[in-house]
Amino acid sequence: MAADWLGSLVSINCGPTLGVYQGEVVCVDQSSQTISLKQPFHNGVKCPVPEVTFSAIDIKELKILDIRKGNARNSSSTKVSSVPVAVPKGDPRPVEKLNSPQHCSKSYGERHLDVPGQPKGFRQRHNSWSSSSRGANQATPKKNGVKNGPMKHRDDECFGDGMDDGLDTDFDFEGNLALFDKAAVFSEINISERRNGARSRGTPQEQTPSRYRHDENILEAKPIVYRQITVPQPGAKEYCTDSGLVVPSISYELHQRLLSVAERHGLSLERRLEMTGVCASQMALTLLGGPNRFTPKNLHQRPTVALLCGPHVQGAQGISCGRHLANHEVEVILFLPNFVKMLDSVTSELTLFNKTSGKQVSSMKDLPDTPVDLIINCLDCHENTFLLDQPWYRAAADWANQNRAPVLSLDPPGRGQGQAVEAKWSLSLCLPLPLAEGAGRVYLCDIGIPRQVFQEVGIKYISPFGCKFVIPLHSP
Repeated sequence: MAADWLGSLVSINCGPTLGVYQGEVVCVDQSSQTISLKQPFHNGVKCPVPEVTFSAIDIKELKILDIRKGNARNSSSTKVSSVPVAVPKGDPRPVEKLNSPQHCSKSYGERHLDVPGQPKGFRQRHNSWSSSSRGANQATPKKNGVKNGPMKHRDDECFGDGMDDGLDTDFDFEGNLALFDKAAVFSEINISERRNGARSRGTPQEQTPSRYRHDENILEAKPIVYRQITVPQPGAKEYCTDSGLVVPSISYELHQRLLSVAERHGLSLERRLEMTGVCASQMALTLLGGPNRFTPKNLHQRPTVALLCGPHVQGAQGISCGRHLANHEVEVILFLPNFVKMLDSVTSELTLFNKTSGKQVSSMKDLPDTPVDLIINCLDCHENTFLLDQPWYRAAADWANQNRAPVLSLDPPGRGQGQAVEAKWSLSLCLPLPLAEGAGRVYLCDIGIPRQVFQEVGIKYISPFGCKFVIPLHSP
């Protein structure tokens, strides 16, 4: 009965200490309860001994890989030692029968025995170099050597990789995928993440949330109120910002009352002049090209700005703007007629301007004949309309209209007052006046008036400027 298993390929699991052995059965001794394998493999690597013997007490599991009864009968005539060699308990290696071991290692995937005459069902893999070391009695096959016989046997030992026929069967991906319950797995993941305080990723059946911008609020908020500024007496015109906020215009009387209350609380004229000059110069620098124009490579192409000022507060605002432009390497030409007596604000701003590289002229002959990059108009005044009839005013307005340069009007008067210079842009302060059509595109400047000052004059005010100090206004 035991002789029927000779020649079969088996796999013997001896536990974690001894490992797994595979080989061909050459001896089964029922009396001593031992089994012997020839040409064995230990954990996928060929053993250095030709034969090992295992005791039944060391065998944890025995698997029959291939039954070859015919081979067993044919191999019975082979001289095989019937004397079993017991494997000591706890010895990590079986007892060797030969004193001269033959070293040969193969890949871990080589699970079956390579012997001469093995069936064609074992495929040979010739595209892998799995032999890492050889014994002294093994030689590398030559290309012109004998292809059959011992040389063929050595080729199989070196490059062969027997694999079971069962691997030829295609794997059923669809069938195994159907066994995977995706909904249950995702539900278990979500429950686990909720317990740990993590945000749920959602199941595949959930609808993908819409995408948000990096600066967009994803929290639910109250409806947006676009009319955040209300005045007691609305002006004749309304404007709106880029975000849709409504900015009403106010009358000149309300505008003057607002500035008067702000000055009473500490926002003096000098502070307003400085704030207006900074904002106006920043707008002018942007109109001149901004960072694309003001670079070290363009120092030889400094922009030229002509500043037309009168002897009033608007003129002082223009001089303050010219001082800041000159500090930013802009070539500023300031036109201011000679007067016997001027306002203190104009005199103090003119003193600071003369400390810069800017040029002050009082005659129209000293203004450039060629077009400049920008003209800033500060000739007009809110109160003194008689200046329109002055010869210097008419001459300066004619020069500005003929120079072909774009014009920026700083704090222009409201509708109803004459304006001799047609502007492309106009910059109003705090709240706009109802400007005429010739004012061009309107911009608004924040001069730093607190909210409670607006409330004192009856204006409900929420700043429309956001992160800027100068914003554009649009006509509805």
